[in-house]
Amino acid sequence: MLKRKKFLIGGVILICALGYLLYMGFGSATAYYSTVSELLDAGDSIYGQDVRVNGTVVPGSIDSNDINLDHEFTITDEGGDLLVIYHGIVPDAFEDGADVVAQGKIQSDGVFYATIILAKCPSKYEPLEID
Repeated sequence: MLKRKKFLIGGVILICALGYLLYMGFGSATAYYSTVSELLDAGDSIYGQDVRVNGTVVPGSIDSNDINLDHEFTITDEGGDLLVIYHGIVPDAFEDGADVVAQGKIQSDGVFYATIILAKCPSKYEPLEID
C-alpha cells in the first residue's frame, strides 16, 4: 500500500512538472506582436515593457557598424515609422524592404531598443537568372 502511494505521489508531481514546462514553452512561442501603428497608438503606456513589433525595413534606412555589431534602421507600416536600435548579429534575410519582427522595449524618446531581430523569409523565392 505504501509503495503504491509513493508511486501515485511521484506520478502527480511528474504530471504537474510536465504541465508547467509545456505551459511555459508554448506561452513564449505564441507571443503576440504588434504592428508599428499599434505600438505607436499605445502611447506611453507601453514604455519600458518587453514587446514584439512587426514592420517592413524602410529602404535606405539601415545604418550598420559590422565591427561593433551596432545596427540602426527604421521599420514602417501603413500607420507610421519606428526607429530601431539593435546590437548583435542580424539574420541573413535582413535587408532593405524585409519584413522583420523586433523584440525589445520602446523608450520615452520614441526609439525601440531591440534585443532580438527576426527577418521573415519571403513566401516565394525567385531563382537566380544567369545571363
